[in-house]
Formats: sequence, C-alpha cells, structure tokens
Amino acid sequence: MDMTDATPPDRDELVEVEMLEDDFVLPVGGFQGTPEEIERQWYEKVYKGRGDSMWQLTWRAVIMGSLLGAVLSLTNLYIGLKAGWGFGVAITACILSYSLWTSLCRIGLARTPMTILENNCMQSAASSAGYSTGGTLISAFAAYMMLNPDNPLPVHVILGWIFFLGVLGVTMAIPMKRQMINIEQLRFPSGIAAAETLRALHSHGAKGARAARALGIAAVLAAINQFWADGLKLVHKSLDVLSSNTLVDYFNEHVLGKASIGRTVAFSWDPIFIAAGALTGMRASASMLLGGTLCWAVFVPIMQHYKVIQADDYRGIVQWTLWGGVSCMITSGLLSFGMQWRSALRAFGNLKSLFSSDANATRSDMDAIEVPASWFLAGQLFSLVGLAWMAKVTFNMPYWQSTVAVLLTFILALVACRVTGETDTTPIGAMGKVTQLIFGVLSPRNMNVNLMSANITAGAASSAADLLTDLKSGYLLGANPRKQFLAQLAGVIPGTIVTVLCFRVLVPNASVLGSKQFPAPAALTWKAVAEVLSKGVESLGTIKTCSLIVGGLVGIILPLLCKFFPKYEKYIPSAAALGLAWTFQWYTSLLFFLGAVIAYGWEKKSPKQSEEFLFPVASGIIAGGSLMAVVLIFWENGPQLLRQLLHH
Repeated sequence: MDMTDATPPDRDELVEVEMLEDDFVLPVGGFQGTPEEIERQWYEKVYKGRGDSMWQLTWRAVIMGSLLGAVLSLTNLYIGLKAGWGFGVAITACILSYSLWTSLCRIGLARTPMTILENNCMQSAASSAGYSTGGTLISAFAAYMMLNPDNPLPVHVILGWIFFLGVLGVTMAIPMKRQMINIEQLRFPSGIAAAETLRALHSHGAKGARAARALGIAAVLAAINQFWADGLKLVHKSLDVLSSNTLVDYFNEHVLGKASIGRTVAFSWDPIFIAAGALTGMRASASMLLGGTLCWAVFVPIMQHYKVIQADDYRGIVQWTLWGGVSCMITSGLLSFGMQWRSALRAFGNLKSLFSSDANATRSDMDAIEVPASWFLAGQLFSLVGLAWMAKVTFNMPYWQSTVAVLLTFILALVACRVTGETDTTPIGAMGKVTQLIFGVLSPRNMNVNLMSANITAGAASSAADLLTDLKSGYLLGANPRKQFLAQLAGVIPGTIVTVLCFRVLVPNASVLGSKQFPAPAALTWKAVAEVLSKGVESLGTIKTCSLIVGGLVGIILPLLCKFFPKYEKYIPSAAALGLAWTFQWYTSLLFFLGAVIAYGWEKKSPKQSEEFLFPVASGIIAGGSLMAVVLIFWENGPQLLRQLLHH
C-alpha cells in the first residue's frame, strides 16, 4: 500500500487547518452544470485547500480504523445471530477514534490529533472491517452449516471466500463512484450523516467529548449487565442463581406459568435489543411487535391446540412459523425493489458512462485523484479467479456458473448502489433472492450452489454500497477518493480474519443455530429459500404451504398500501419487520418496541438532547453488551475450539 501521508504534520499546521472547520459548509446541495463543470467546481471549492494539503491516508488512521472495525464487527456478528439485524459502524468508529486519539494526545502518547480527513479514512477502514465482511457469515454460511451439519467448511475456506468477496465488492464500486457521487450527486443519506458527525466532532471539541463520554458510560453499563446475565456461572456455578437470566426465568414461571404446550410468550431482559429498537425507529419496531404477537400469541397456540405443532421449544416451533415470515420478507423485498424500477433504469442507462473516458483528457486533475479503471479490472479478475476456484473445489460449482454469478453481481450491485444512494436502504435481501431464483433454474436441486451463488451477490453488493456511502462522506469533506479507497481495501483483511475466527468460536457447530441462544433468523431465511427451490413447494405440506401463500400476499399488500397512501405510510406496518418477527422469539420484538418508545419519548421531550446523545448511548449499549457476550462465549468455549483448530 502506498502510504503517501505516512508522516504526521506539525501541531501548528493541524491547529491552523482545524480552525477552518467552523467555517466549512458541507456541499450537500451539490453543484450545477455539465459533468466537467460539476467536477471542476468540486475540485476548486472543496478539494483544494483540504484534500491536497491535509493529512489523510496515514498509518495511524488505517491501523486505528482496522482495529476499531474488527472489534465492532463482533457486535454485528452477535446481533446478526440473535436478530438477523445489522448496523453500520462508521459513526460509532468516528466517535471512538476521535475520543481515543484525543485522550492519547492529552496524556502525551500521541504527538498530534488526527485531522478530519484522517478520521474519514479511519471511518472507511472501520466500515470495511466492521460491516462488509460479516453479513454473509450470519446468513449464507450459517444456512450452509444448517443444511450440511456433518460437513462443516474448514476455516481457511471461509477466510478465503470472505476475503475474495470483500475485494470483489470494494473494487466493484470503482466505476460507480464517479457517476453516482460526482456527476449525479446522489444523496447517500448515511454518508451525509457521517460527514456531519465528523464535522461536528472537529468543529466543537466539547460536543465530541460529551458524545464519547456518553458512549463509553453506556458501553460499560451494558457490559456489566451482560456479565450479570451470563458471566456469574462462569465464575462459579452456584452464582448462577443470582443472574438476571435466572431471575427472569423465575418471573416467567411464576407469573406466566411453566413453559409448556400453549405458553409461547415469555419475557426477557436484554438492553442490546432495547438500544437496537431505539436506532431502528417506531414503525419497524411496532411492526415487529405486531408480527411477533400474531405469531406467538395467536398462530402458534392455535396450531398447538389442534396438535399440528407438537413442539414446545423455539427450535421446534420456528420450523413452522418461519415460512410465513420468510415469504412476507421476500415478496415485499422484491416488490419494493420492482417499484424502484426508475432507479434501475437510470442505473442501466448510465452503464456506458461508468466506463466512458471521452472527457477524461480535459479532467487531468480529477484523474490524478480518482481510482483508475485498471484497479477495478484487476480487483474483479483477482476475485473472480479466487471465487471460481474455491467454488469448484469446495462446492463442485462449474466455472461458468461462478462467472455468471460475478457478472450478475455487478448488474445487481449497480442497482443496489443506486437504490442506496436514493433511499439509504440497500436491498441486499432482494438481490440475494434474485440470484437464488436464477440459480434455482441454472442449477436445480443443488442447495449449496444456490446458497453460495447468492452469497456472492449479497456480499459484494453490500461491500460496494458501503464503500460508496463512505466515499460520499469523503466527497463532502474534500477527501482524496483514491486514498479513501485504499483505506477501505485495507480494512478487508483484519475484518475477514476477526469475523471468521470469532464466528467459529460463537458457532462451533450447526446445533447452536436456530436455538434460543442464536435464533439466526437470517440463516433460517436463506435456508428456507434454498430448500424450497431444491425440493419444491409440495414438500412443505398443507399448513406450511398456506403460510407461505398468506405471508407472500401480506408482503405484497403492505408495500402497495404504502405506495397508494403515502400520507399514511408511517401507520402502515413494515412488511419486512412484520415477517422478521416470525423468525425470532416474541420477547425480542417486545424489546425492540420498548426501545423505540423510549427514543420517541426522549425525542419529543428533549429534541436537542436526544439528537446529541441518542446515537452514542444506543451504540454504546450495543457495543458494550455484544462485546461482553462475545468475551463470555470465548471464556467458555474458546480454549476447546482453539485446541481443535491447532489439531487440524
């Protein structure tokens, strides 16, 4: 890697540059004119004096971002296995990096603070390490384990696959950046939010310190709570009677009655999901509670009464409930994607311009800082060869099918990135399901090929959209896009290593998946689609088939209601959230809703205070609780698995 900014600047130079942050206005409104004029305006008004003079791609920024991203990746891994949900880590990493480096400067261990563009590079590395590498582990790979419990994939295979996917996605975004961000100036709202956060941190040091303090306190309290729930028994078995889990079980048994056929609703205490609900919002969280109540308080008791469902544990019951939920999520995702056909047409309409170089001769200044097309071609070829070889050796997937999967991935990622830029929602689920349906035709009755081909699409599209969101932040702040790309690429390696090794510790075998500890709803969804495409709908039986049909209809009706009655959209349940609730326990949806209510009340009572502290507090709770949960699992299972890995 060419670290052109390897030597930090003097303190006086940094102070002079950072004094300009109070006067710097983010160019959110964009620029007008021809493509050449738009890029020239950005270069003259935003980049000059910032990206060409401020430190950006430094070793400390990349190392700090990679380390923070690797640690924060554990939170998404844990949350994903618990609830099938994932959160971007960019803003959390910005706050943590700023506060940590500021503290190091105060105690004399660091000579100079990071510039705003160094923090932006750090954010890119953290996003790549913390978000882009773990999504397919909790979905496609977990589903593979459930379908092949006696044939687990070796660690080196998973490491290689995730690494090649990360490189494929990161380089896939190269030709899209200049068109979508520079010329069309798509919003990418999360990118704007991250840029605003960085500007606020560097403009108002006191505000940044308060946010960091709130995040730290929330993380410590959440970690203590998680240790109270799961750590006391590891200190000594006798202490488990004092744990919060034991107290909650006592409450459920003596208030709701003993767990048995007919009692499908229980309470639980887990602040992680309360914080997740605060970030998710009222509409989605309320939809989860509605869906969870219909599932566990209506559907399941009726089916148990008529002896259709004879199981009384989560693992047995969810095999009946997931079909309606999965169908609802798939049809709503595909329909919502279809209703954004204008975005798809614009994506394909601009396909030629992604690779056009007619005007490049007059834009030498931009060419010098943009990522060259040769990097795109090299990255795509490198990833294709690696994935095709591994798919052939591991899954007996023909080389031509791997090539089709990568080509299809570029087309679908192009659409997914545009939808992300316009709506801030990446339709990863819909993209993966499109690939599963296509390979259901190309390779019928082959569940493993179906899973891993869709895994390529979902993983690469997620990485590409994540990079473009970060590049939007850099664009607004005047960053050098080539240097930011290198930071994102650097984060793939530590993110891959940490997420894969930790996934093996958290999920040593398939028996953990679909259990109370790790419901793994995303994996259940992928597994269900692969099974239906392989065995046919007729293999499900009457009840599951009816659930599939009803869930599919609900997934169609709700998005249509939102489209035709946009004024009432906030009162119409989210089909995706409603369906998701049919794949995990009822109390998870209750905790999501509780968090949304708390956030809503806080916002109404103290708008400014909630704007400043809601995200740091919620992020701190999720990070602290998840990391402690991972540490406790390592404490309990790590030594045994380490011996197994060393043995093999």
